[in-house]
Order: sequence, then C-alpha cells, then structure tokens
Amino acid sequence: MKIGCPTEIKPQEFRVGLTPNAAQEAIAHGHEVIVQAGAGVGAGFEDADYTAAGATIIDTAEEIFASADMIVKVKEPQAGERKMLREGQLLFTYLHLAPDPDQTHDLLASGCTAIAYETVTDRNGGLPLLAPMSEVAGRLAPQVGAWTLQKANGGRGVLMGGVPGVGPAKVMVIGGGVVGTHAARIAAGMGADVTVLDRSLPRMRYLDDIYGGTFKTAYASAGNTIELARQADMIIGAVLIPGAAAPKLISRAQLSELKPGAALVDVAIDQGGCFETSKATTHQDPVYEVDGIMHYCVANMPGAVARTSTIALGNATMPFMLALADKGWKQACADDPHLKAGLNVHAGKLTYAAVGEALGIDSITADQAIAG
Repeated sequence: MKIGCPTEIKPQEFRVGLTPNAAQEAIAHGHEVIVQAGAGVGAGFEDADYTAAGATIIDTAEEIFASADMIVKVKEPQAGERKMLREGQLLFTYLHLAPDPDQTHDLLASGCTAIAYETVTDRNGGLPLLAPMSEVAGRLAPQVGAWTLQKANGGRGVLMGGVPGVGPAKVMVIGGGVVGTHAARIAAGMGADVTVLDRSLPRMRYLDDIYGGTFKTAYASAGNTIELARQADMIIGAVLIPGAAAPKLISRAQLSELKPGAALVDVAIDQGGCFETSKATTHQDPVYEVDGIMHYCVANMPGAVARTSTIALGNATMPFMLALADKGWKQACADDPHLKAGLNVHAGKLTYAAVGEALGIDSITADQAIAG
C-alpha cells in the first residue's frame, strides 16, 4: 500500500501524521511511504529523517493525495484537502464530525473511507487514539488557563498557587475522564484549589481513592455546577461523549453569575464545546471575552507542544495504521471491533450513528459498510 502524509495546514498546527519511526515500520512491512516536504519540521523532524527511514519526499500535497492509497494526518482535512480526496481512498485522522456539517458532507461526497482516531475504542471501553492528546490537552489546560487569568490578558489577575497570606485560585474541572484528571493533577500541582465534577459515582470514588489528598470531587448536577462555577477563577470544560457533540454545561445567561475576568478553558471545543458561548480559536489568537468572561477555546491545543504530541500520537496510531495497510481497511476492521468503531464514513454513507443523530443524516452500520 502507498501511504501518504501531507503537511498539516490548519492554522498553527505543527504536528505531523507520521513520525520517521512510523514510516520506517510501515516500510519494513513492505509498504511505500511518501511524505510532503517539510511536513515534520514543526515537530522537529527534518526531511532527511524521513529519507533515512526509507520514505520518499514529495513536493506538494496535490501529489500526495493523487497517488496515496491511504492518507495519514493529524487534524481533520481542511476544505482544500477534502476536494483532493477520492473514491476508494482511505483517510486515517482525527475527524470530529458531529459539530462540522461541512466536513461531513464533503467527505460523503468524496466517496472516501474515513476512520476517525477519536472513535477507535479498546477492550476497556477507552479511546486509545484520543487518550494521548487528551493527556496533553489536559496537562496544558491549567497552563493556558493560568496565562488567561493574567490581568494583561483580560483575566482576574489571580495567581494559581497564591502566596502566603493570599489564597490560591479556585479551579473547577467539569468531567473526570482523561482530560479532567490530568487537568486537575496539574492545576493542583500549581497550588490551586481544585474540584472535579463528574456524574459517575464509580469514577468519583476512583478519583477520591487515588487523588483524594490532591483535589476534591463533586457530583455534576446542574445545581452543583453553577454553585461551584460562581466561586471559580478558572473553569476547565473536559466533557466528552465519544463521536457526538459536547453538551452545553454553562449557558450565556449564567456568565453573569461568574466572577468578572474568570477564565473558561474549553478542551471539548473539537466536539463543539461545552460552554454555550464557546467558539473555536487558534494559537495565534486564542482568547476572547464574552460578558466579562475570558474564553480560551483553541481547537488544537496539543499542537502547541508539537514534538511531544506527535510522538505520543504516533506511538498510539502506529499499530492501527499498520493493520490497515497490511490487511486493507475491510479485513482490518472485520478482525478488530475496536478499529471498526473508528469507521465514520464509507463510499458516500455515514457509518457512525452519533454523528448522524447530531447532524440529522441517515447512517448505516459499520458491518453493513464492510459487507457492501
């Protein structure tokens, strides 16, 4: 199989879909790898690193899309890239289709087969290709939130850890999954007073058992959410419904009840965001204000630490990428129900029900796509 890796073109996206190590592994399996010139530079990988691994450097994205059987990326294909996808081509990347009708319709029109990193599962019910970036985004969230809280950036002017005689920042984390747990650990490590909200009692028991001395937990009822939000200097939104649009947990009307200059960090922005006033921003212009409340809603937060993120993502995606290349997508998905869960689009049909429900599009099952 010919595997193509184009340069990411989303603003301020420095990650790359294939590391030189992943390229070398694919070539050892008998596949051809083509990489766009400069694709890895943002993550610290030179073209020479790829050629040393056995890959071929190609000048343009057009050449990559025209000749590759499988496209491996990081972020969802942008409008110009979607026009280059073709029938029968395999796309393996993050998609986040539920809040993105334009991308969804373009992928359906292209006739390609698209497997989304964020809906691939594992035997423990986790999301192994989302987890590494969730860990990175979770650890970044308090860091960028602390920057947003600085007065020069529009925030309250509150220091995360306080100083002797002055209390620490109060940080509220909504969602106790991978993102929320990592966010809470880092925020607590910065000296903040941290509370994690979740609706799963078993998850809260786990967090309390493991981190009870580090941060607190609370049940994520509507009443608790707004009561704690009123006290918070920073609110980190870390709620995920796999493949579906994120629920809106703080409304526009409720912003007036928050502390002026409080920071909202919406890590769920890829799935539409979990605050009603959230809209995607970039690393170049990350923060905006609504009703006196500062919003940090960068849609590719891990791109800020591109080398760490690229290597972490490559470690996770490599076995699945090799399975797809070795067996073809149908056999690979038939053999692995967890990879099959990643199938979102095939031959003009939507194959992920949660996306169909979010966008009002009829869908078929992945099994029907495989059998077709």
